[in-house]
Amino acid sequence: MKKRIIWIFGLITGIVGGIVTLLGYLVTSRIIYIKKKDDDFILEREKKALRYDEKWYESVDKEHLSISSPNGYLIKGIYFKPLQTTNTMIVCHGVTENKVNSVKYVRLFERLGFNTVVYDHRRHGESGGKTTSYGYYEKFDLQAVLHSITERLNDDAIIGVHGESMGAATTLLYAGTLEDKANFYIADCPYSDFSEELYHLLTKQTPFKSPLAIKLANIFLRLRDGYWLKSIAPRTAVTNIEKPVLFIHSLPDDFILPGMTIELYRLKNGPKMLKLFEQGAHAQSFNTNPQEYEDTVREFIKEYALNKNDSLKV
Repeated sequence: MKKRIIWIFGLITGIVGGIVTLLGYLVTSRIIYIKKKDDDFILEREKKALRYDEKWYESVDKEHLSISSPNGYLIKGIYFKPLQTTNTMIVCHGVTENKVNSVKYVRLFERLGFNTVVYDHRRHGESGGKTTSYGYYEKFDLQAVLHSITERLNDDAIIGVHGESMGAATTLLYAGTLEDKANFYIADCPYSDFSEELYHLLTKQTPFKSPLAIKLANIFLRLRDGYWLKSIAPRTAVTNIEKPVLFIHSLPDDFILPGMTIELYRLKNGPKMLKLFEQGAHAQSFNTNPQEYEDTVREFIKEYALNKNDSLKV
């Protein structure tokens, strides 16, 4: 009888363990192998929206980049040089997108007097990397891109970093946990804590409604991809950033809630600016409010990034 009880207990434990393991595997697979938008779809979408000008792209002075990531793959990007200046922006796109989505910002910063670098995050576009880590490994790639660019520029160059969505979180994680070497940062619709964002999305988009799914994801992310969820918390990183940060969000955003950006703005010490747009879905602040967005960025750069004798390109 005792052996039978032990056998049944072992069987039940094995079944429960198998279910838990399967659940953890499924949740983390959905996270680290998130389905990306097709590259051709992104290009056609940007062309149709008139945010990607083929004639301009073909004629503009540019350099294709291939930068070694400390994570063991190549980061692919483009350094657009429409202007005779060393002032340079680095743009980080959001999850499921690629560097083509960032070209709209190249044109924006050209109007403001900056050349611009766009690049593909790991596992996106043409860059290497097997998983998406929502800023954990991406921040090291941003650091590599920044070092590669600054090495070729003079000490007087003004360097800024613009990030959108996951790219914004990556920007803040870089500046708050690795180094704070750019002159300023623009964080457009970042999440303040990835575990909270993950729970928001899982309960909204999947059958996984329990906090247990996040606990399992945390363990399995550590086992499968080498980090804990607590390592992706811009709310902790932002307190260490000394350089100016412009925080941007659209109030109707229900993918990453605007309250996260408001929280980050409040936590940031020193020079900072907050812009909340009345219109625009997630990562659509610029697309929906292009002129107001440009005016906001111009005001921020003029106030916090330029020397007294510098002037913005009109």
